[in-house]
Amino acid sequence: MTARTVTARTVKALRTPGGLSVRYEPRAAVVVLLLAVVTLAAGVVLIGSGDFPIAPGDVVATLLGNGTMAQEFIVQDLRLPRVLVAVLVGASLGLGGAVFQSVSRNPLGSPDIIGFGQGATVGALTVIVLFGGSATAVAGGAVVGGVVTGVLIYLLAWKRGVHGFRLVLIGIGAAAVLTAVIHYLITKANLIDATRAVLWMTGTLDGRDWAQFWPLLAVCALLVPLVLGYGRPLRMLEMGDDAAYALGVKVEKTRLVLMGSAVLLVSVATAAAGPITFVALSAPQLARRLTRAPGPNLAASALMGAALLLVADWTATNAFGERELPVGVVTGVVGGVYLLWLLVTERKAGRI
Repeated sequence: MTARTVTARTVKALRTPGGLSVRYEPRAAVVVLLLAVVTLAAGVVLIGSGDFPIAPGDVVATLLGNGTMAQEFIVQDLRLPRVLVAVLVGASLGLGGAVFQSVSRNPLGSPDIIGFGQGATVGALTVIVLFGGSATAVAGGAVVGGVVTGVLIYLLAWKRGVHGFRLVLIGIGAAAVLTAVIHYLITKANLIDATRAVLWMTGTLDGRDWAQFWPLLAVCALLVPLVLGYGRPLRMLEMGDDAAYALGVKVEKTRLVLMGSAVLLVSVATAAAGPITFVALSAPQLARRLTRAPGPNLAASALMGAALLLVADWTATNAFGERELPVGVVTGVVGGVYLLWLLVTERKAGRI
């Protein structure tokens, strides 16, 4: 094992007998481990919360197959799938946000700021309002809407490559247009469809079961390792296209793969739980501040997103008495405050 210090950061490398080398930063590794523990603990607490409370120890025992029949029904059939969906949705949003913020080199380059979340919402509302589709059709519409929006924004931002500032500006414009389309679709809907559309737009984990978990797991199992595998080229992209080219990175191919994967992750997360705002914006920034490491911090961002959504869901279900709120309301309030703080910080730093 070797170690070197760069600008007050300790970077270590693990070497195998076969000659392979893996570089890591101890602080970042510790943060990732702690976030994994927090996510696991928050999931156990959330599973035990509700009208029939279960102690954390009993939750763990039930998950290991040692619970009563009532506990197994409540945990395995009712609460566990909701928590697992929350973990995957939060991780997908956190990872997608980290990719877009790194590609755009802008902390405001978040999927819910530059139009991808709005595109998925337009796809879902089109199915609800115009076709009266089932829940499965609505989820499919959200995925299609998010992907189509991603393709259009990429093409509009293309000019001898896709550059961060142009991507953010075009994305913000696309988000404004898509928001207008959302409002138009709601005005065209009848009362029942409009109520259904507004409920879906709020973003909620209520009623999520294994039917939402398995497709989401399949997509995450494919795309999360792919994105993590591109962590080093993504870090090179943050230094600019010229520097990345000089270091041997295939810039446009890397950018296309990463943006396509991030769009799909955000789209399927939106399809599973609705447009849960600001997790994709705040999770990467919070992860970066905890690790104090440069680069995209992909693993930390994914775990931070999962932990944030679990905590927000617990808050939505337990902090307001008998009145349970959709988790999107909590993330919207907290995320809005965070966005204002981020804007003030960026302005004081002279970056906007």
